[in-house]
Amino acid sequence: MKLKFNRRNLKWLLIIFLVILSLSIPAFSWMKKTNHDRAMRRKSIISPLIMIPGSSATVNRFDPLVDILNKNNPHPHSLLKVNVGTDDKLHLSGSISRGDTEPIIVIGFQNNHDGYSNIKKQANWLDEAFYQISQTYKFNNFKAFGHSNGGLVWTYWLEHYYSEYKDEIKIKKLMTLASPFNFSENNINRRTQMLNEFIKYRSRLPKKLIVYSLLGGENYDSDGIVPESSVHAAKYVFQKQVKSFTEMTITGMEANHSDLPQNKQVVEIIKQYLLNKNQQEGPLKKRNQQKKSKTEKVKKDE
Repeated sequence: MKLKFNRRNLKWLLIIFLVILSLSIPAFSWMKKTNHDRAMRRKSIISPLIMIPGSSATVNRFDPLVDILNKNNPHPHSLLKVNVGTDDKLHLSGSISRGDTEPIIVIGFQNNHDGYSNIKKQANWLDEAFYQISQTYKFNNFKAFGHSNGGLVWTYWLEHYYSEYKDEIKIKKLMTLASPFNFSENNINRRTQMLNEFIKYRSRLPKKLIVYSLLGGENYDSDGIVPESSVHAAKYVFQKQVKSFTEMTITGMEANHSDLPQNKQVVEIIKQYLLNKNQQEGPLKKRNQQKKSKTEKVKKDE
């Protein structure tokens, strides 16, 4: 039996074809763009240090710290500040210089109040900012730094949001500075809801993450604001969950809670443990060293 095609059949066939074509062209364009973005991300040599200040602090909180890091540095870190509003909109100031392989990005929040409920909101706003800057700058790895509650925001984000990025963007290191993992409670046997939930979801933390927990020692019990035992509580969250967990105590001058971000010991620890040493040499020298290393390897193989 032969099928008879009339003009009406052809009309419907043409409509179906055009519908399929109209759907496949955007899909193809999206796939092409996605593959291009992934290729750019894989080739990226940018490895930003992303900082979050504590409660009541603004995106300007780390200006003195960045100034000290850049002093006498032949290849200073450029500084981008991202302030996230309660409406999820980002307000940017500063910029990332062309050729800077290790810029510093500070993310702050319009609602910068204390409390666990706010920390969860701030983690969501952090995710809004992180998604946008990762799409714009296409980095494939980064380091994180959080002062006081900033370290708690990072921890919540790692446990609840980072899984969406882990296949393409690796977090290499996290440094928390005077972060109160048990808030103002100085008895570890009286765990807050936040600490209990951090412990509950700690298996979600990246297994290859390197964590440093710094605390100030103004006296034997606290840095003047945060109880020492509350900072020590970080070990119940990170130990045996990440690649390594190291505690460091800052003593002497400027070891109180507010002065810690610009403390000279803290600055040196950031330089030594968070920042790439080849940033001091500049991206051009780094590329030349990589080429030299590859050439030497080829000769050795021959």
